[in-house]
Amino acid sequence: AHHEDLTVREDCKAGFSEEDYTALISQNVLEGEKLLKVRFSSCLGTKGMQYETNSLDFKVGADGTVFATRELKIPSEQVAFTVTARERQTAERWDTVVRLLVAQTSSPHSAHKKGKTIVALDPFQPPRDTLLPWPQRQSSSGLRRQKRDWVIPPINVPENSRGPFPQQLVRIRSDKDNDIPIRYSITGVGADQPPMEVFSIDSMSGRMYVTRPMDREERASYHLRAHAVDMNGNKVENPIDLYIYVIDMNDNRPDFINQVYNGSVDEGSKPGTYVMTVTANDADDSTTANGMVRYRILTQTPQSPSQNMFTINSETGDIVTVAAGLDREKVQQYTVIVQATDMEGNLNYGLSNTATAIITVTDVNDNPPEFTTSTFAGEVPENRVEMVVANLTVMDRDQPHSPNWNAVYRIISGDPSGHFSVRTDPVTNEGMVTVVKAVDYELNRAFMLTVMVSNQAPLASGIQMSFQSTAGVTISVTDVNEAPYFPSNHKLIRLEEGVPAGTALTTFSAVDPDRFMQQAVRYSKLSDPANWLHINTSNGQITTAAVLDRESLYTKNNVYEATFLAADNGIPPASGTGTLQIYLIDINDNGPELLPKEAQICERPGLNAINITAADADVDPNIGPYVFELPFIPTTVRKNWTITRLNGDYAQLSLRILYLEAGVYDVPIIVTDSGNPPLSNTSIIKVKVCPCDENGDCTAIGAVAAAGLGTGAIVAILLCIVILLTMVLLFVMWMKRREKERHTKQLLIDPEDDVRDNILKYDEEGGGEEDQDYDLSQLQQPEAMEHVLSKAPGVRRVDERPVGAEPQYPVRPVVPHPGDIGDFINEGLRAADNDPTAPPYDSLLVFDYEGSGSTAGSVSSLNSSSSGDQDYDFLNDWGPRFKKLADMYGGGEED
Repeated sequence: AHHEDLTVREDCKAGFSEEDYTALISQNVLEGEKLLKVRFSSCLGTKGMQYETNSLDFKVGADGTVFATRELKIPSEQVAFTVTARERQTAERWDTVVRLLVAQTSSPHSAHKKGKTIVALDPFQPPRDTLLPWPQRQSSSGLRRQKRDWVIPPINVPENSRGPFPQQLVRIRSDKDNDIPIRYSITGVGADQPPMEVFSIDSMSGRMYVTRPMDREERASYHLRAHAVDMNGNKVENPIDLYIYVIDMNDNRPDFINQVYNGSVDEGSKPGTYVMTVTANDADDSTTANGMVRYRILTQTPQSPSQNMFTINSETGDIVTVAAGLDREKVQQYTVIVQATDMEGNLNYGLSNTATAIITVTDVNDNPPEFTTSTFAGEVPENRVEMVVANLTVMDRDQPHSPNWNAVYRIISGDPSGHFSVRTDPVTNEGMVTVVKAVDYELNRAFMLTVMVSNQAPLASGIQMSFQSTAGVTISVTDVNEAPYFPSNHKLIRLEEGVPAGTALTTFSAVDPDRFMQQAVRYSKLSDPANWLHINTSNGQITTAAVLDRESLYTKNNVYEATFLAADNGIPPASGTGTLQIYLIDINDNGPELLPKEAQICERPGLNAINITAADADVDPNIGPYVFELPFIPTTVRKNWTITRLNGDYAQLSLRILYLEAGVYDVPIIVTDSGNPPLSNTSIIKVKVCPCDENGDCTAIGAVAAAGLGTGAIVAILLCIVILLTMVLLFVMWMKRREKERHTKQLLIDPEDDVRDNILKYDEEGGGEEDQDYDLSQLQQPEAMEHVLSKAPGVRRVDERPVGAEPQYPVRPVVPHPGDIGDFINEGLRAADNDPTAPPYDSLLVFDYEGSGSTAGSVSSLNSSSSGDQDYDFLNDWGPRFKKLADMYGGGEED
């Protein structure tokens, strides 16, 4: 496989070099005649491009050459068709238009005959006048026929001309300018369309000029139209087409699409193997030598094993190998400098450019892996798995960590049982001999393996495996102390239950696999849930230590299971376990039990009966069918009750007498199973006899009576319930009344409260929160006393100052003691309660009046002394509410 990594330049744009191509051809075209060449620029080179046309007469070759498919005679002045370039891989397509102009030639005789003159222009000779064609008219038969216009040959203008400018190209002149004045003009791209004013014309003389140097790479041709009108603007002649071609000069060097090309070739490739393609484009005309590029290789680095390992096709740029000896292990990469020269590779006249081709020699598997030594050795303990016992090292000169280098190991002999496998280390490529199946020292003390190594990829053609691709591996097995094992594990024995203690059951012995070690095996119990068994520590004989019971909870599905341990005296000691399963055969050692234990029946026979059955812990044939019978003693049992057999497992118990008083009766019943010999058991069933309704169901009162409670007891219970509910109701009413009294007669303050450290509740004033319907204007203090004195006796406002004798309130001492505050409040309260002039309890209370006319005097009469005679330290004992006063007056003279 060959790889080519091309770095595409950012300014690369695929497409035709021209939007349309124009060529001058003769009227008669031969088959296969080359007419012109279209040039297509591709970012990946022209290789893989396919050209098509929409004409059956013309085709395009792989190099862009347009040729005729058959011999043609062109009937018209020009032929136009579309050329399409298609990319095979991406199916992308580009279009251009090709116009083929037919050159018209005329002899002097014909020119005089038509009254016209046409002169072809030579771009390297002075321009001559060209007459605008004049239409011929014929008047025969009254008809007018206009002859088609002459086609003016293209005008060739060399690019990069140095002037002087404007430079005359041609003179256009009509043969009517002898009769009337004519004005000439030109239109089209380069005249009145962008690029503007490249060409100009003298409107009076008809001389056309080029105004600046031309660049064929910017635009290769121009299509103009010449017009002739009179001074009034009326058309005198039909417009004539002018085709101007820019003659190419070699002013552009070949330009490689990429400066660096990357390719690859396999090592050992034969001469002529394709490597890569380099492509250079020349902006000059590719149909001339100016745009014809040729390639050659300048240098090759390194020059090993030959200085000419590669060659290049001078026309296509394909690089191929030219010599044998490519070896990646010696030279991994070549750097080739490629030169592209136009003028068909003429180094004297052509322009050149260079690019770099980096050719990587890719690896092939031409070196088989080889072991570094012919023999390897390892050691493994027996009974070990997933253990690496030997590392096999190999050498491979191919590219590391590739399929040509990665090793694959295979054991070809010495391990028929598959105890070992060889895995490849992905980092070091070493082979790791691993134990995958445990080995036994007693069977194999050593293994001799033969291992072969190869690669993931097959060897290249013509490469043979090396003798060093196989090696021998010797693996020694070491003996370890193995645990004894019980050959029959789980061991099952069968015997009847109930065998006496000390009965020998079996010998449960183990085998020590270490045949080459003289070791003794000792036995012990590991699990014996019921402690029924005993094992001889020397020979493993099992005897019973207790009676075995099949019905025990330790037995599951008639099987009792015990586990024993066998240990040797090796270093270190090893042990193995074995399980003994004892299947117990049932004997008739359990009597049947009556079911159910309790039942209910009506006090009169015939309404219902009790279905009874039995349960036996034994199994068939030591269970049913059962025999149910009543005992003869006491005699009342058979007198009052009777048993009717239903089937082998069920019977019915019913009343024999016509009426039995309600109550609970213990009825004994003898149940006998069908074992050999049969076992009997006397069971008691509690039967509740009760009155029943018409459906045979016990009534509620009957059920209670049957339970043993008489009518008096039931009445007493109901009376106790009524008394208890009455007491609860009385207690609730008493609690509500007490709560109401507590709200109406609550003390002002609890004596136990400390007035200095508690929030005191002084109760409500007035009628409470519900009494909100009073006039707030009553709170206004009177300013004068006359209106009070003028009122009738016994009528006054409760918020006014009393006019009568005022009560004598206790005088507060000058220096009160903290303990006197409570007494002071209580004395004031008593005085207010005894004051006959005080308002009622539901009214607004006036404790004192300090407004206008008050006897209390002004507060301003109080003054503080700074003499220091007064001691205010007692304020510190009145609590946190007096702390501020204590700080103000109790601090001494520190401030």
